[in-house]
Amino acid sequence: MRPLQFGEILDGAFQTIRRNAAAMVGSALIVQAISQTLLGAVSLGLLQAVDSLDTVESRAELDGLLGPFIGMMAGALGITMLMAFLGSVLQGVLVVPVSRSVLNRRTGFKAMWKLAAPRIWPLLGVAALLTFVALLAMAAVAGIAVVLLMNLGPAAFALVIPLWLGAFVLYLWIAIKLMFAPAAIVVEQVGIYQGLLRSWQLTKNSWWRIFGITIVVNLMVGVIGYVVQIPVQLASGAVGSVVSPHPDFASMSSALLVTTIISTVVSTLVGSITFAFQTSVSALIYMDLRMRREGLDVELMRLMESGADPDGIPGAPRGRSAGWPSA
Repeated sequence: MRPLQFGEILDGAFQTIRRNAAAMVGSALIVQAISQTLLGAVSLGLLQAVDSLDTVESRAELDGLLGPFIGMMAGALGITMLMAFLGSVLQGVLVVPVSRSVLNRRTGFKAMWKLAAPRIWPLLGVAALLTFVALLAMAAVAGIAVVLLMNLGPAAFALVIPLWLGAFVLYLWIAIKLMFAPAAIVVEQVGIYQGLLRSWQLTKNSWWRIFGITIVVNLMVGVIGYVVQIPVQLASGAVGSVVSPHPDFASMSSALLVTTIISTVVSTLVGSITFAFQTSVSALIYMDLRMRREGLDVELMRLMESGADPDGIPGAPRGRSAGWPSA
């Protein structure tokens, strides 16, 4: 209940997940399972398309496979955008157990969703807005790059590469500025525009600190995920050698199917834990910013001492916190 240092944010994130595992990891597991299942289905479709290439005997048959292949690639892009959308929604929901854990209050799965339920529509709105704007920006940059390449040829790379770099830097800057909008919508009970504006104000003069913490956490998560995948890849290779001891095309396809399933299951489990950790860190940064700028720690200490609103969301406006049984 005071402004947090980097190590305290990491430790607080671990402690929050440990105390609220069912709510945080369970919810993230559901989202990851949906996303990974859809991606697995697309991967299997691509595998079948590649498998069917072995029987292609004419240009007409090849052209017939091109449509489904493009459709599956578009489906993969759509699933990626769906993951971003669901991630934004879940980021707002998971701030509930994190804010309550600051006062050493546990939050169950059912209680978390009950507390977040009144803010679901604004959460869906801000998630849809952010996802749509990101997709529109990517399409605009890709369209400009294609036009330049078609008109200028290889010389266009002198303009396309700086364009991509500039667009990425701008996207990163805006993403950091707006990353706390879901948390503000849930905790402070504001609308979509107010949530975006609130996040923009909270990050003023703190962009580099937030960026540094976010980068370090993402690197940690990436390294952990890579280390976990190493034994999975080794095990998948061993399974593949058993399933297809003779490497013909059909047996290799069967082995690839088995390894894809194994990798999908492990990715789902690891992804749910790492997502819960990243979201917990983001929520703690949000609480830390409010402590530094608004003295939220003083208000939290009063709540702790008085025991008021035990079933609400700490940090909510006075008289507007919706309490629910902490089942």
